[in-house]
Amino acid sequence: MKIAYLLGSLSRGGTETLLLDVFRTADKANYDFIGVHRKDGPYKDDFYATQPLFVQCAPKGKKFVSYLCRLRKLLKKEQVTIAHAQQFIDAAYAILATMCTKIKVVQTFHGYDFGTKGLNKWLLKWSIKHSDAVCFVSEAQKQYYIKKYNLKCLDKLHVVYNGINFSKLDVVKEPLELPVAKSDRPQGGQKPLKLAMVGNFVPGRAQNSACQFLKKIKDAGAVFDFYFVGKKSDAEPWRFDNCVQYCQENGLSDCVHFLGGRGDVPQILKHMDAFIYATDHDTFGIAVIEAIAAGLPTFVNDWEVMTEVTGNGKWASVYKTNDAEDFCAKFMDFVANIDQYKNQATSNAQQVRAAYSIEQHMQRLYQVYSDTLS
Repeated sequence: MKIAYLLGSLSRGGTETLLLDVFRTADKANYDFIGVHRKDGPYKDDFYATQPLFVQCAPKGKKFVSYLCRLRKLLKKEQVTIAHAQQFIDAAYAILATMCTKIKVVQTFHGYDFGTKGLNKWLLKWSIKHSDAVCFVSEAQKQYYIKKYNLKCLDKLHVVYNGINFSKLDVVKEPLELPVAKSDRPQGGQKPLKLAMVGNFVPGRAQNSACQFLKKIKDAGAVFDFYFVGKKSDAEPWRFDNCVQYCQENGLSDCVHFLGGRGDVPQILKHMDAFIYATDHDTFGIAVIEAIAAGLPTFVNDWEVMTEVTGNGKWASVYKTNDAEDFCAKFMDFVANIDQYKNQATSNAQQVRAAYSIEQHMQRLYQVYSDTLS
């Protein structure tokens, strides 16, 4: 059994972070694999530094037939048995490139289809129909696609939760310097809490809601430095700009810090007292799981997937979506009972690490691959 993981770009996103963890722990997999990508990105050096073969194979202009031929030649040369695509467009390419071969095609949906229309929507459904197996990263996401596309091929639909290489959370590095507020600090009073949210400013995240929550807890007397970790979207820069503007207009600029995209998230988490997350339609939430696994009291909204991946809400404080009052009440209870929350967070970390390890993820993939080849 040999797998070819097909990626689009090598950006710093949830999908790429997951695959990078897989490649970094290749020695723990009971199958061989290689990586094939179409575009470069910030993670390129990290992927190429791993042990498995990692190569670029990309369309040149509109010469897609030439690309399909080169992809087919590469897969056959490397004796690949399964091409595992991480986007439906790569699944479509793989299906066409492997016609009349014994190579199977598996694809994983890491997101929803929001905004997908026209030819892309047709390709998405076509890719599901012609893939040999389709994976989803949560049960809630799987049920969404079944209902949306009236899927009947239930036997080839699987839930494979994301996995995380938790060892990276335990690496001790040099002290990290983070910006802090310079004003409005009580003299000899409450020590400022360090809080964070991790995620690029893209559809699915709700940093705008987080900003409103911060205004609420500051008005309630909480003293904090809050860190947004995530880059500004080139396609929708207004998501980032609106948050900056809100903070400026509501007296939060001094204590809310925008760090941009970072490659040292595990180190940042080590310096936090709590983690806050707001989502509109996440499918899993790797950042949330990493925060819980790092032993941080974590606050997430009651989006169906968040409830599912946090052990039915046992491993995080779940607040009502877009409800600043409910969030404030739960957060201020944390402020009043911080030691109790931190003790519970230590227990939560152990349970999350057992449920979502990268080893568990690869073992589940192996089962899917074996079923697909049988």
